[in-house]
Amino acid sequence: MNLADFWFILIAVLWTGYLVLEGFDFGVGMLMPIVGKTAKGKRVLINTIGPVWDGNEVWLLTAGGATFAAFPEWYATLFSGFYLPLLLILLALIVRAVAIEYRAKINDENWRNRWTLAIVVSSWVPSILWGVAFANIVRGVPIDETFTYTGGFFNLLNPFALLGGLVTLAIFLSHGAIFLSLKTSGAVFDRAKAFAKPASLAAVVVGAVWAVWLQLAYSENAWTWGALLVAAIGLIGAAWYSRADRFGLAFTFNALAIVGAVVLIFGSLYPDVMPSTTDAAFSLTVDNARSSHTTLVVMTWVAGIFTPLVLAYQAWSYWVFRRRLSEDHMPEHNELTFTKN
Repeated sequence: MNLADFWFILIAVLWTGYLVLEGFDFGVGMLMPIVGKTAKGKRVLINTIGPVWDGNEVWLLTAGGATFAAFPEWYATLFSGFYLPLLLILLALIVRAVAIEYRAKINDENWRNRWTLAIVVSSWVPSILWGVAFANIVRGVPIDETFTYTGGFFNLLNPFALLGGLVTLAIFLSHGAIFLSLKTSGAVFDRAKAFAKPASLAAVVVGAVWAVWLQLAYSENAWTWGALLVAAIGLIGAAWYSRADRFGLAFTFNALAIVGAVVLIFGSLYPDVMPSTTDAAFSLTVDNARSSHTTLVVMTWVAGIFTPLVLAYQAWSYWVFRRRLSEDHMPEHNELTFTKN
């Protein structure tokens, strides 16, 4: 295995970390009207992800940065071809960050309701579009001999990609509900538990259809059937343990399903990183999209030094904020920074 292969695998690992961690806090955001319901209930939901949501996004920044540095041709084609969906995701992430930070800054119900709506919408948008983007990458897109994307926006809205969007949406909703079942008690816990069971079953159905479609239509590697099996075990295990009210195991199996799905996607792509539907000779591969050997060596040293520090910090933050929350833990009045005149 050369350094380009190593970084292809490492980028897959970074995406796995991002989808496992940010997946549940997208789910929590989408579930605010359903599981949060009351004013205090919504505050409980925000407080479950409050200490960790921005740390979860470090994985996305690192995955994007690693792609830019290790595979600049891949990064350039991806961001020019998927400009509109990636711009929508970026805007959603910015709005979501502002909404989480500003929602409690003014003691006014309309103010909080508007920011709550912003959190919900900005959690739905990336939950669907990430699935659409990954499905298009593995399916292939029109790329010419200069590695330029030649399709339009509507090329990205094909049935396989739209189903991919539903898959990530279902998995994140299930992941969020299971996470809330682990992190809350009282009425919020009851609502999260009730939602987790049908949501995890829905994830099994849409996930199975999409994964088998991917394997049969777009993977030339027989070993990726193994990754599909891992993803299937993960989704079925999550549904099984949700029904048994064993949410620690359900969360673990959901994470396993995401690991299997990412391995299935990246394994099906390899040695391509972005197949061309125009001509296979125009596809971007691990070899023709990579940076120089010197760049990859430097990146490997930097990753070796800083990755353990980031992992240690994140593990510590999850440990510190490990306790369950309920509406009883929410004070009657926010400690607000401002009041509305």
